[in-house]
Amino acid sequence: MNKQQVSIIGVPTDYGQTRRGVDMGPSAIRYAGVVERLEAIGHEVHDQGDILVSQKHDSKEIDKQLLNLEEVIDISTTLANQVHEVLEQKKFPLVFGGDHSIAIGTLAGLGEHFQNLGVIWFDAHADLNTPETTPSGNIHGMPLAVSIGLGHERLVKIRNYAPKVKPENVIIIGARSVDPGERELIRQQGIKVYTMHEIDRLGMTRVMEDAIAYLQERKVDGLHLSLDLDGLDPLYTPGVGTPVPGGISYRESHLAMEMLQESGMLTSAEFVEVNPILDEKNKTADVAVALIGSLFGETLV
Repeated sequence: MNKQQVSIIGVPTDYGQTRRGVDMGPSAIRYAGVVERLEAIGHEVHDQGDILVSQKHDSKEIDKQLLNLEEVIDISTTLANQVHEVLEQKKFPLVFGGDHSIAIGTLAGLGEHFQNLGVIWFDAHADLNTPETTPSGNIHGMPLAVSIGLGHERLVKIRNYAPKVKPENVIIIGARSVDPGERELIRQQGIKVYTMHEIDRLGMTRVMEDAIAYLQERKVDGLHLSLDLDGLDPLYTPGVGTPVPGGISYRESHLAMEMLQESGMLTSAEFVEVNPILDEKNKTADVAVALIGSLFGETLV
């Protein structure tokens, strides 16, 4: 396995949703020993700390379809610039959330470096809502839509280009809570989705083999993993804001990470939605770190 220079970026924000506590996710993941785990595998780790997240803007007008829009734009822009710089230095960006709205910034920082970026979205949700379809106004339900060029113009145009990824280069794995507007968008845009039905029926090995082969056929020149801890069943990851029963098992998740590592395609990753306030003895952060170990080549023998 190739040893890598890994740059960790923490994004302590909860502006993409309404349940407090997920801003402590980066600290929880660090506390669970992620740096030591990566170094034990043999990687060189550069922890860049957390980006600065300002206090809430004093806005007189509140758009109920885009809650905390100004804050999310600020954070996404800062993160995008930092991810861009990490890639300029030929390092592997490893981003810790924070809620899943941070993917807007991560993908905005990645897209300029790849002509044909692929994305694996490991999540119980599709995160393909727009201001027109959102049932909540929470932007953490919109980052994938924004990244394929749909949504509020200022979010879509961070770093002045769009889309960040082609919809046909996106694969969602683990979906089991998809809103009606998202279902229509998946059909319209040709986004590949493996729901829990497919995972149960085919098995994770087949799902990952098919996903990797599909992206290879698409000739992607980079691969980003965006992993929401609610993709796993809440039995394993209780500390998430929007748990959905019937999710991916702990072992299936490790297998998926191991197969991604073996593919040699991965060029960046983010782990999001760890909420220590809702967690049990940092269990969810521990799972995140274990999955990161598998993703970066940790083996039993």
